[in-house]
Amino acid sequence: MPRTRTGAAWAGLIAAALLAVLLIIFLVQNTRSTEISFLWMTTSTPLAVALLIAAVGSVLITLAIGTARITQLRRQVRKNRT
Repeated sequence: MPRTRTGAAWAGLIAAALLAVLLIIFLVQNTRSTEISFLWMTTSTPLAVALLIAAVGSVLITLAIGTARITQLRRQVRKNRT
């Protein structure tokens, strides 16, 4: 059978659901509070929340850098076409 977009979407949905289950297990197991210090700021938060904030921050930085690179490459392609 040929691969279809619907099949790929279904596989992506299953992968996302499995990741969500793993994330919920991670959050439930890491509820211990920990102290975090950054520059002059200090706070106490559950370990899972701190790690999720760090992960989301790194994803956002990666997306910003990737978007900048894609934009740069698209401009280069347009410039080379003309």
